Amino acid sequence: MRILFCSEGFSAAPRLLRARLPDDEVVACATDAVRDALDGVDIVIPAMARIGADVMDAGRFRLIQQWGVGLEGVDLAAARARGIWVANVPSGGMGNAESVAELAVLLILALLRRFPEAQAAVRAGVLGAPLGQALLGRTICLVGLGHVGSALAKRLQPFGVTLCGVGRRPDGSPVAHLGLARYYPIGALHAALADADVVALCLPVTAETRGLFDAAAFAAIKPGAYLVNVARGPLVDYAALRDALASGRLAGAGLDVFWQEPIAPDDPLLAYNVIATPHVGGVTDRGYNGIADAVAANVERLRRGEPPLNEH
Repeated sequence: MRILFCSEGFSAAPRLLRARLPDDEVVACATDAVRDALDGVDIVIPAMARIGADVMDAGRFRLIQQWGVGLEGVDLAAARARGIWVANVPSGGMGNAESVAELAVLLILALLRRFPEAQAAVRAGVLGAPLGQALLGRTICLVGLGHVGSALAKRLQPFGVTLCGVGRRPDGSPVAHLGLARYYPIGALHAALADADVVALCLPVTAETRGLFDAAAFAAIKPGAYLVNVARGPLVDYAALRDALASGRLAGAGLDVFWQEPIAPDDPLLAYNVIATPHVGGVTDRGYNGIADAVAANVERLRRGEPPLNEH
């Protein structure tokens, strides 16, 4: 089979898949060159590319298999109409959610301990500066309590923080095991933001959540709080985030995801107290090996004429 990665980034992914499927052809193309690379392709792995009806009609592939969770760039209705299977790899149980949660902890600590300034102090030969903030005793608001939010809650508990959660359920009884001091339905988001020292976004982009963090949300947030986004860039209104950072309402942000990826190195947002990483939340040996196993299993299922696991 010929398998196309629709991105030249995430370079470890094709290598890991080739190791599992040595008799298949695994190739990659630039995100903006997908339509020109479809000749003979049986399986498309979107990565960050949009797979709409035009791409589907330009090829003869039988499966759109995401390397990970996000399918917001795939036109599911168009795929169903054309009889093309669409599948993803859930983050739970694969090492992916845990890896993303670990990066969220890193970003939270880096913001509180002013890590870029600490590195600059080393280069300048300065000792005992900057004065950071302890994570102990802080209130962390987890917006989204699925696999990633749950994994993050478990990793934050030993730090001695107060956890509150925002989820889609009317009540928090299904997530009682996470040790939340308070639970809010998503309609009460602004109330949840009022007391949080750190807000971590761990939810998918849907019609309901796109632009969820707008000017009104940042007006409701505790002054001097930090925002960490390890989910998807469009959850946050770009201009509202920029204004919150410029005004000082938000003390800083840790971002692993952006509105257009990769983010431009000279993007004005990066001039503020923003610690950015290049969409590497799940890019670990543990997370990627779990995804590679699941993707390879679906390739074998397609070879046998069976529907993929985690079909949408």
